[in-house]
Amino acid sequence: MGDSGIGGSKERPGSDRRAAPGSSSALDCGEVGVGRAVDRLAGVVALAVAAPLAIARAAMAERETGRVFDEHRRLGRAERPIVIRSFAGTARGRRIPYALSLIVGDLRVIGPRPLHPADVIGRRDRDPAVEPGLLSPQRLRARTGIAYGVAEDEPIDQALFRPRNLALVARYVVAELLGGGGRPTPERFDLLGVELDNSTMDETLHWAVQQAQAARTAVLTFVNPDCLNQAIDNAAYRDVLSHADRVMPDGIGIKVATGFQGIDVRENVNGTDMFPLLCEQAAENDLSLFLLGARDGVASAAASEMQRRYPTLRIAGTHHGYFGPTDEAEVIDRINASGADILLVAFGVPLQEIWLDRHRDALRAGLVLGVGGLFDFYSGRIPRAPRWVREVGMEWAWRLAQEPRRMWRRYVIGNPLFLSRAWRDARNKRATRPTRPERPGLLGYGYYGDEGRP
Repeated sequence: MGDSGIGGSKERPGSDRRAAPGSSSALDCGEVGVGRAVDRLAGVVALAVAAPLAIARAAMAERETGRVFDEHRRLGRAERPIVIRSFAGTARGRRIPYALSLIVGDLRVIGPRPLHPADVIGRRDRDPAVEPGLLSPQRLRARTGIAYGVAEDEPIDQALFRPRNLALVARYVVAELLGGGGRPTPERFDLLGVELDNSTMDETLHWAVQQAQAARTAVLTFVNPDCLNQAIDNAAYRDVLSHADRVMPDGIGIKVATGFQGIDVRENVNGTDMFPLLCEQAAENDLSLFLLGARDGVASAAASEMQRRYPTLRIAGTHHGYFGPTDEAEVIDRINASGADILLVAFGVPLQEIWLDRHRDALRAGLVLGVGGLFDFYSGRIPRAPRWVREVGMEWAWRLAQEPRRMWRRYVIGNPLFLSRAWRDARNKRATRPTRPERPGLLGYGYYGDEGRP
């Protein structure tokens, strides 16, 4: 007997019935087929253009590691096992062989990241019909270090020649030129004589909550290229940074500078991005905030915006930043009386860091941090750069366009000055770095890591 019944035949689940010509399913399948063909062609073109570099990079990989490729086992469409190859080693150009995965049809140009076999547990929410890809908004944000707080499974249109996807490819090219990738990420590193911590946003938030709950007062600071330029000329500020509890790298300039040293920044942990995430964590952990600084009314407007986003957030108090030395004791008493667990100070660099360091013993908040112009952004007084501008590391250009008279010296003069200083700093470190000591290899010669090779 068949499966027919009143009203006609029933379609069994999973049956492979062809759609009628002209139906929407047939059109969708045709569109997908064309999309795959376009992506395969893109892979062929990319590999052909990069052929000279690919040959040189393959030779470098074999010379340095004894192999040409590294293999990465992942899951493709419908959790089908696939293998993605990259050149061995950590030098630039290691991703060129990804084009092979486009050519064979394992990946699309645009799509969510291919899952590791271990990641599929608990990830059944991903549509099995969606094909993984090389590029996605989430991967771009991870590349530029601002992937925190972004849902990985937001909808993705896989058609390459849509304006939004072409713009995504262009932004990724810029990020690839500016970014690192594959370089070591030490827990701490020195840049222009300042020790910086190298952690993720999630790790920093976890640490911040722990400090806010503790009895002692911990100091969190953020430094960008302008801060490091000032630290060179301001001994008091440099001294304050040297004994802050955590000093976090902020901005694309720091990422470029660490590349001169052959290392990389794990994430762009800046106060502006961290503020709403910190407010969310504070609301969940029943921690209160005090906002100090900026013009009259700006801090309270920023506090109101955060309470709108997180209704259970407790704001212990706010106060503008325009007070003199004779009022400091009164302001500190007000902060302490509020019972705030976290104090955010927006006086601008380096005044806020120096002020916090001077009054650290008098303050009772578990965590204190300097946040620059953060209150201006969240009060709505100054609009922040759109996400796509931040994705390509050009927020500084947005700020320059907003306030050219105030910001031109910081960016037009300060950025090139910082990069030249960072390049010289890296060159000096390489010049003074001790050479690798010789030791006998398997055949009586060799260096560390080169045993048995003539």
